Order: sequence, then C-alpha cells, then structure tokens
Amino acid sequence: MMERARVQRRSFASNVDELPPELHAVSRRVLLARGVHDASALALNLQELHPPDGFSGIETAAQLLADAITEDQSVLIVGDFDADGATGTALAGLSLEAMGCKRVGFRVPNRFEFGYGLTVPLVETLAAAPPDLLVTVDSGIACIAGVRRARDLGARVVVTDHHLPGDELPAAHAIVNPNAKGDKFPSKALAGVGVMFYVLGAVRRVLRERGWFGRSRPEPNLARFLDLVALGTVADLVPLDRNNRILVRQGLERIRRGLCRPGLMALLRLGGRDYRYCSAADLGFAVAPRLNAAGRLEDMSAGIRCLMCDDADEAMGLATELDTLNRQRQGLQEQMQLEAMRQVESLIAAFGAEEPPSAVCLYDASWHQGIVGLVAARVKDAVHRPVIAFAPEAEGSSLLKGSARSVRGLHIRDVLAWIDAHRPGLMQAFGGHAMAAGLTLHQDGLSVFRDTLTEAVSAILNGTVLSNETLTDGEVPGPDLGLPLAAELENLGPWGQRFPEPVFDGSFEVIDRRVVGGSHLKMVLRSLDGGEPVDAIAFNCSPDSVDGRGSVRLLYRLGVNRWRGSESCQLVVEQIVR
Repeated sequence: MMERARVQRRSFASNVDELPPELHAVSRRVLLARGVHDASALALNLQELHPPDGFSGIETAAQLLADAITEDQSVLIVGDFDADGATGTALAGLSLEAMGCKRVGFRVPNRFEFGYGLTVPLVETLAAAPPDLLVTVDSGIACIAGVRRARDLGARVVVTDHHLPGDELPAAHAIVNPNAKGDKFPSKALAGVGVMFYVLGAVRRVLRERGWFGRSRPEPNLARFLDLVALGTVADLVPLDRNNRILVRQGLERIRRGLCRPGLMALLRLGGRDYRYCSAADLGFAVAPRLNAAGRLEDMSAGIRCLMCDDADEAMGLATELDTLNRQRQGLQEQMQLEAMRQVESLIAAFGAEEPPSAVCLYDASWHQGIVGLVAARVKDAVHRPVIAFAPEAEGSSLLKGSARSVRGLHIRDVLAWIDAHRPGLMQAFGGHAMAAGLTLHQDGLSVFRDTLTEAVSAILNGTVLSNETLTDGEVPGPDLGLPLAAELENLGPWGQRFPEPVFDGSFEVIDRRVVGGSHLKMVLRSLDGGEPVDAIAFNCSPDSVDGRGSVRLLYRLGVNRWRGSESCQLVVEQIVR
C-alpha cells in the first residue's frame, strides 16, 4: 500500500560449490543462494544434530528432573498458550511419563485470566498444593515475580525458554535458554519445543547413568515425539538453521510414515492434507492455526490434550473442537483486518504527499486480544512497516495488550527496549523476538506510546531505509518446468524461515484460464522460451488479473500436484507482476 514491492533476484557467491553433481542446475542455484555449498550440509539425519555441549543450565535442569522421577516427586509443566508452548508441554509430559515419572501434570495460562507466562496470579492457584518441581516451557525468562513466588511456595523451578532475556533473570534453580548471556550452544534459533527436546535428552542420559532403565523399565526412544518438535518449530516461525531443519525433517519423515500423534494426524485430516506427503507448509498453514485457535479464543488445554491423547477417536473429537474454534477465529480476524486497513488508509490520507510514519500503531476497543497479532502481521505485509495492534486486556479494563510484528532489518524487541529506556514505566511489560513481540500498556498512555514508537524506530534505523523487496530465485528455463525438478525441490526441504521455499519469476503465454472453487484461477501456461504447457493455480485471484489471450509475468513456486494417484508439476502463483 505504501510502497509496491520490488522484484529482486537472489545473489550468491559461486566460488565454493561442492554440492552433488547430479543436482539440477536450478536446485544448485537455489541452495547456493541460501548458503548451502557442500553435500554435507544436506545431511539431515539425527546424528548431525548439535550435541548439547555448551548449553548452559542443561545439566542442572536434567539432574533436578531426574531426581523428581526417581524420588516420585510431583512435576508441573507450565507452558505457553501458542503452538510452540503446546507442543513443548505435550512433549515434556509424554516423555517424562515414558521415562517413569508417575506424577506429572501441566498447566497452561489462560491469556484472558492470567496473561503470558508464569505470572504471580497463576502461581497463586498452586498455593494449596504446590508441585515439588515446576518447569516452564517457551516462557519464564521474563517472569521474575512469578518464579520468586513459586520458590516462596517451596517449589524448585526450572525455566526452559528461547526468548531474549532482559537485564534481570529469574531466580530459578536452573535456566536453559540458548539465548542466555554466555551460552555457548551454537544454534540460537531453537524454538521452545526444541529447547525442551534437548533438556529431555539430557534427563534420559542422567537416568541411564544412574541405572534407572532396565528390563522392567525400558529406555524410551524420544525420537518418536519428533512430530511434536517439528510442529512447534515450524509454527513458531523460528529460523530454519541446519539444526532446526534436522528436527523438522525427522519429524516430517515420521509423520509421512504414519508414526505421529493421533491428534496431529486428526488436525492434518481436518486441514485436508495428506500425511503421506506432509510438508513444513502443511504444519504451518493447516495444523498450527487450528492448534493456536484454542489459545487465541479460549484455553490451550484442549490443544495440549489433543496432542497428548493416545486414542484416535478422542483425538479426532478434540481436533474437531479446535477446527470449530479456528473457523470462529477466521471470522473475527477478517472483520478486524478490514477495520485495521481502514485505519491505515485514514493515516495515509492524513499525511498526503508526505512520507507516512515509520511505524503503525492501531487500536480498537472492540478488538480481540487473541487476534491482534494476526492482524498486525497482515497489516505489516500490506504497508511494509512495523505494526503494533492493541486490544483491551478484558472488557472494562484500562490495560491494553499489544502484539508487534516487524519487517526485515528492524529488531522489534530492541525498539520496545528503547522505548522502555526512554519512557520508563510507559509499558507494564514487554518481551519477544526480532520479528515479533508483545507488550502491556495503560490505555491513557497509548498516544504517548504511538509518538514514542515512531521516535524509537527512527532512532534505531538511524537513516537506514527499509527496502521492500520480493526476492526470487530467477527464471526456470521452459523445458525444465516439469515434475522432476518440482520433486527434487520438494525433497530438498524443509523450507521455512531464513531458508525460504524457492520462488521463481518468468513470463508465460496464457493458453487457457478458468475459475475453480469459486475464487481460484486455474491456468494452462507455456513459458515464452519454450517447453511443454504446464498447469498453474492462483488462489483467491480474479480472472481479470490475466489476459486470456496474451502473456503474463508471474512470481511462482514449483509444486507437485497429487490427484487420484497421479503426480504432475504445477506452478503455484505468488504474485502477478504488472
């Protein structure tokens, strides 16, 4: 809306190329552009995972959990209310039970009642019967008061998290966070569920060394829960460095063999995805939204129970509840996005010929706090500005919950830290990542916050222009547009954050076009440089976008279309370039 994205082709240094010689030239170009230069980087088996060496706090955490198991102590897992927290909580509960923990339970904060993380009000609900050991998943690094209160009640506390720490750390008995100061674990991109996977591996090792496992208590294979690790990693949009790609690939391979949790299988089916060909995109676009809907609108407990239950019928029932919530979420989100874009259009109109502000701050008293993050993300994509959307914490409350989404080149948590340093007390709480963050604010401070946000973004950018570019992997020769290349690219996945699925650009002759499914444009195209006709699909696209008797320039992905047992190449249109 503010600036149309410019199409820019990815560049790469080709002086180092030790990739397998049998790779297609296009695949080779794609990998080099993502920093993959040799065949060893394509090995994504579990043996290639980074060992836990250098992971600060993991040994202490493992000893505490092993003590709890062997001494029959009570363990409470406190997770976050998103898909990363839900999968991490389910992973912890299932794995600890498999290792012989008889008294393990979970608690997930209802965002509308307790807010994010291990808050004091949440801990107070445990006062009558505090656990011997409390373990956080995907949260806790900023929960100073909550950890202190849990310790006052007599619980030992282990914090496992991946969010960026603040200046003060909680007084936990152990903190496991790859982003903690001084931590030497090489993969800083682990999601919360990935951190928990490493912790559980360390617990199993400690128990093995203590002789805990034997004929009557076999040592569990934790790899059987990698489907949960893959789902949480993809859903949390963490960068897919090689370590995360291994975790996701191994989880996907288990899903494709049908070796996954019944609840995950049910969510895939409700999303219309075939588990035999499950991809990271299927997890991100079909499963994660249905799982997240519980935490956005009600309580993530239903999502965790769906992932943990062993009965297929029960899992389908819980997954159906999640699917219903997701449909409600979609309706709310659509309405809120329309209202948000009206605000943005008014903002742009007010600035006229002047450059609009460097950041966008939106609020509506009727908005739902569980949906504002999704709205911020969509508006951010439309205006290529960092966006923070606010909603009331609760009906009648003077507090606002904000969700921030940023663009490449601007670390949004650093922006919030700048605001906190220059306007102390303006925010009640904040935290997050480079691209996404959350905060709490008094309503009467919104105007000051809006002005300070613009000031903070300008100060941090310091004259740097945020370039709105759409990166592509160049053109594919017409004769190469076919199933072999599409299948090869598919097999080189998983694709995701910081390891994006290839997007190509090219010009095509339009042979045929028609609308399918009510709003999707189905086409038959031929590359202008030759080759056979190829099918293409543009979702939610008007037929008027393409001249039925001319040519068209597209940004597209190469996909494998599977229908009634047959496979074919299909271009999945990302953008029609005018």
